Amino acid sequence: MAASKKVCIVGAGPSGLVAAKSLLHDQPKGTFDVTIFEAQNRVGGLWPSRKDDNAGSVHPLMVANQSKHTVQFSDLAWPDDAPEFPRAWHIGRYLEAYHDRYCRDAKLHLGKRVVHSELLQPSDQSVEGAKWKVRTCSQDGQQLDHMFDYLLVASGFFGKPVIPPPVAASGDIPVVHSSQYRTLSALLEQTKGVGRKIVVVGGQMSGVEIAGTIATHLSSALHAPGSSPLQHLDQYSIHHISQRPVWVFPLFTSPKPASPAPPFLPMDLCSYNLANRPDNLTNMQGHVSIEAAKTRHSIFETMLGTDQSDFSSSLAITNTDTDQPPYLAVSDTYADFVRSGLISVSRGKLDSLTGDTVTVTTTRGEVSKIDNVAAVVLATGFEAASSISFLPSSVQEILSVVPSDLNTTVALAFHGTHHPAIPFLGFVGFYRSPYWGVMEMQARFVTALWAAGGPASSSLPPRMAAALGEDDSIERTLALRTDPRVSQFPMGDYPWLMQEFSRALEIDRIPPLGEMPRVPPADQSMNILTPARYPAKRASEAQRTEATKSIQQTESTAWSGASSARFVAKAVFRSLLGEWKLERDLVSRLPTHPSGHFSGTARFLLRERTRDGREAEHDAALEKDDDIGLEYLYVEEGMFTASNGFSFRATRRYVWRYDEKKDKLSVWFVKTDDQKKADYLFHQVEFVIPNTETEDAPQAWRANAGHLCIDDFYDVDYRFNFKAVNLKDWSLAYRVKGPKKDYVIEGTYTR
Repeated sequence: MAASKKVCIVGAGPSGLVAAKSLLHDQPKGTFDVTIFEAQNRVGGLWPSRKDDNAGSVHPLMVANQSKHTVQFSDLAWPDDAPEFPRAWHIGRYLEAYHDRYCRDAKLHLGKRVVHSELLQPSDQSVEGAKWKVRTCSQDGQQLDHMFDYLLVASGFFGKPVIPPPVAASGDIPVVHSSQYRTLSALLEQTKGVGRKIVVVGGQMSGVEIAGTIATHLSSALHAPGSSPLQHLDQYSIHHISQRPVWVFPLFTSPKPASPAPPFLPMDLCSYNLANRPDNLTNMQGHVSIEAAKTRHSIFETMLGTDQSDFSSSLAITNTDTDQPPYLAVSDTYADFVRSGLISVSRGKLDSLTGDTVTVTTTRGEVSKIDNVAAVVLATGFEAASSISFLPSSVQEILSVVPSDLNTTVALAFHGTHHPAIPFLGFVGFYRSPYWGVMEMQARFVTALWAAGGPASSSLPPRMAAALGEDDSIERTLALRTDPRVSQFPMGDYPWLMQEFSRALEIDRIPPLGEMPRVPPADQSMNILTPARYPAKRASEAQRTEATKSIQQTESTAWSGASSARFVAKAVFRSLLGEWKLERDLVSRLPTHPSGHFSGTARFLLRERTRDGREAEHDAALEKDDDIGLEYLYVEEGMFTASNGFSFRATRRYVWRYDEKKDKLSVWFVKTDDQKKADYLFHQVEFVIPNTETEDAPQAWRANAGHLCIDDFYDVDYRFNFKAVNLKDWSLAYRVKGPKKDYVIEGTYTR
């Protein structure tokens, strides 16, 4: 038996772990001897495994912008009770479980950073006999050299935070990278002046996400019960500087956006529905033509039901914008906080930071200033080159490394796995915004490539050889560096990449396990791409069982979302944020209780979920590390004019809560002595599933509730009218019957 090939993997994040799994399980036992070096004291890479682990580059409570159905590998399903969109620390726990199941035979060295490598080749520069000398440095400074046959880079694309020169030397106000932001108090306690404006710089995914997060923290601190240690909270605002317009998607979208009562699904289940694309996929990322840009902008507008001018003119995607490649971001709160005015958006580029004043050059070439700045948060991305600084300069030259290019830092063959000139060097997950299924495919491809002897080997399986022979990945990457029409994610067409890898590796995609719901626009059964659809060729029975379980979870979610009211409560809760115009009529059947009309506003003020009224449940959730979630303080203010002409100012307050585990929306009374605190349950909102066989197409989502208040019964009826993913308007009717009450209240809420 031939000696095992020694492989060094740099990094124990998702890409490093799935690479180790593939090397250990996709070839006969003993083919590879795997060693993993990880600079941190845990596996998981960016992903922390504890809620209180704030040392890394990802906030442990950050919600993933992809669902659990795609943030996974093919051979480990999530627990059934995992949230649809896991938080960062959930993902860290998943990766720990993945390591324990599949990577125990790898030699894992934690707290060991790879700081240098040297490629040792025979004097004739032949491939045979080449070795890697890899130097590691422990956290106490001890350095050791190790010898390997192969080196696999899995150190991730998130290397060193990018700090723009205009703010790099500023010391007057706190400047932090978005990856370092944790709490509002930690940010503001560093302020020295009287500034009240928090400036967020960067207009892509992280810019929108961090602006929405800070706005949520600010809103929560302002509207939480009790007093806050932070002063003058009502004077703070967030100013977001973005160089380009961006479509902002919520976590849940609809496969039927034209319906006023649309069903909802995790957004990636809609995005990765292969029924909406031809059988033989072509790459839709990289270079984006004007025609393709217009088509995608149109699709995004249809999915959202708006060009975003509904929220603010500063968010609107104009006809001029639709010529350019579209950019998107994911946030449940950002757009509505812009509508509310808590976030204001400037389209332009940061020029300078002097004292507490930020200077911006707008996209029109005008110069504007933002003064009284309290802090600057930079969502300016990461430089990937620092993640491969251990590679020899000669190797980096072959890889065409350009540190300043944050999208295409390296030029690699067959979709980012290797370079033919260095056959003993591999890459997994080393590109912007990697999809877990593609990472797994890359790991399988590198494993098969090395097992066959490298890209030039005559032992390559025919389909792999054909894929490499037709490959133009390096040329495409180099061309994109100077392409003004490059897409947001140059390797972002994940279904196409999965197709290309599966063909090269001769891996069949598992068909849906059962009948799937039919959805527009093609009126075809959903065909949702997830990593579990592509189990490895040598997958064990246990691995295939995990894949089947995962597919069942996805199909169950698709059916429950597409054919019932699941996730509607979540969509309603998200879309309530901000201020509504409220018109309400009260019609009494008793002369002792006057009729009249109320005109005013209703504000839904977002804050962290409080324990008031549900103390035992709240504490039990904390014990189990469950997510506490968010809630609204509902504040209604206006004038009531009675039928007899008497008018007075009226106000009322409630607390609205959404329970993700139960997928339930509830309304709570507030305490009379502290109207920011919940007291006891008013009612739980129960959505009515329309009977499509006997009823016409619903014109809005209906819901009802009931509440007995001493001797009076409140019969509550809701109508929620959506425009795609956002509430257009809604109504609420109370029918109150009791010994001394007999009246109907009907209110309409509009933007």
